[in-house]
Amino acid sequence: MATGDASDELEQLRAELVAVRERAETAATDLAAAQEKALIADAEVAKVRAINADLLARNAYLELMNEKMRRDKFGASSERSRRLLDQLELTFEELEANASEAELLGQIAATKTTAVTAFTRTRTTRRDFPADLPREKVVIPAPEACPCCGSDDLSHLPADITETLERVPARHKVVQTVREKVSCRQCEKISQPPAPFHVTPRGMFGPHFLANLAFQKYGLHQPLNSQRDRLEREGIPLSLSTLADQIGAVCVAVKPLFLLLEAHGLAADRLHADDTTVPLLAKLKTEVARIWDYVRDDRPFGGPAPPVALCYYSRNRKGEHPRAHLATYSGILQVDKFAGFNDLFREGRGEKPMTRANCWAHGRREFFKLVDIRQQMKRTKGAAPLISPLAGEALERIDRLFAIERDINGKPAADRLAVRREFSAPIVAELEIWMRETRANLSRHDAVTKAINYFLNDWEGFTTFLADGRICLTNNAAERELRAVARGRKAWLFVGSDRGGERAAMMFSLFGTARLNDVDPLAWFSDVLARIADIPQSRLHELLPWNWKAAQQQKLDAELAA
Repeated sequence: MATGDASDELEQLRAELVAVRERAETAATDLAAAQEKALIADAEVAKVRAINADLLARNAYLELMNEKMRRDKFGASSERSRRLLDQLELTFEELEANASEAELLGQIAATKTTAVTAFTRTRTTRRDFPADLPREKVVIPAPEACPCCGSDDLSHLPADITETLERVPARHKVVQTVREKVSCRQCEKISQPPAPFHVTPRGMFGPHFLANLAFQKYGLHQPLNSQRDRLEREGIPLSLSTLADQIGAVCVAVKPLFLLLEAHGLAADRLHADDTTVPLLAKLKTEVARIWDYVRDDRPFGGPAPPVALCYYSRNRKGEHPRAHLATYSGILQVDKFAGFNDLFREGRGEKPMTRANCWAHGRREFFKLVDIRQQMKRTKGAAPLISPLAGEALERIDRLFAIERDINGKPAADRLAVRREFSAPIVAELEIWMRETRANLSRHDAVTKAINYFLNDWEGFTTFLADGRICLTNNAAERELRAVARGRKAWLFVGSDRGGERAAMMFSLFGTARLNDVDPLAWFSDVLARIADIPQSRLHELLPWNWKAAQQQKLDAELAA
């Protein structure tokens, strides 16, 4: 009986064990199914996130392109201020990075299941890298035998080539210049070759190092203390005073080059002029100093002279400063309506007074503010904006002038003048009549009246472009050059002294002129510092950006021909 009971108990245990195994297998199956469902759900969520991120990036891109096209169409460079466009670019940058990250995360999630297809973003065709960049060829050899059948009877087909842009890390090195000495056994005199010319006294730093130091400070607005910290992290401890000493020496070395740029710029028939603020560190407070710029750019009327940007520093905004800068100039001056320029156009100043050409973009902006919905919404704090139909009509009339100017940009001055007399002059005459009639029917305190007065108070200055094909409709050329200064203010905060402001203005001139001539400022300035100590004064003009660019092109053509 005991044996039977044991057998029954054993069978019962076996049955329970089988049941446990079945439940375990069922649980494992359910767990696997749940895991698969979770993976599918994760993949679906990642796919949706990737699609949404892509749509946000596309919308940001379209909004950015729309704003750029509006600015190109309507002409004025600051009608919503440059900050709006910068903000749109920053937003697009973030959303584009988010979309790429979401796409990759979605692909990783999709590889864990076969039920979900990964989302792949549609990208524009990649542009080829410039042909003049050096190429390093990495060849991955083909197999010597067929991986399928093992045969070595193979024929080579055209290879697939993939180009990847890579950066070679900057390396610092110490150049030892060894000047050997000999002694004459006959006369016992010692002979030694002369020391090479150096950019700065004592020759502690090479031209490429100094050029990078100056370009980082004045071209990319990276203060010297930040550069010092970066060099320390690279294992090169240098004091701030040493770097500042070299900047001062570099500015002295390139001053003759700036004087050549100045002579070329002030010899122009037409100049653009503008100014911007720069904080000046002073006792107990920060004062508001100024950077003035004068741009020679003859390209809008087909002039052959290379463009130049001249910058000057002053401690305040008094009119005596532009008078001193342009003491010998008597051509056309394109400006805004800053009163400090007024004395330059009075009768009796010099042999010939300057011709004033006011900026239509500034005047147009006053009307645009009255129809800009975004600005109106901000002012009214969400209430319904008040859009002026009179301002809209003025914009439509002025924009017809800008449309004509876009068609004649770059053409010879005579052709531009002929088109203006035929098409622009009637529009300007109608605009003047409309402005005077409209002003007569409005209160003097009306915003449209103030915008109209901006034009009519100096109508002659606004209409000089109808008598000279060289004059541009706007002063945007000068404003574009000062944009770099405005961006840099957030990095360097203030200039430390008047001398520092003067150095900064000179270096802004050099690097700004290089950019205007489509020259790489760092490459050009490196070569300038390498050669300027050894070049005769009579050949200093060879280092001007446009002459340097032509020489580099001739050298490249010769190398290609060889």
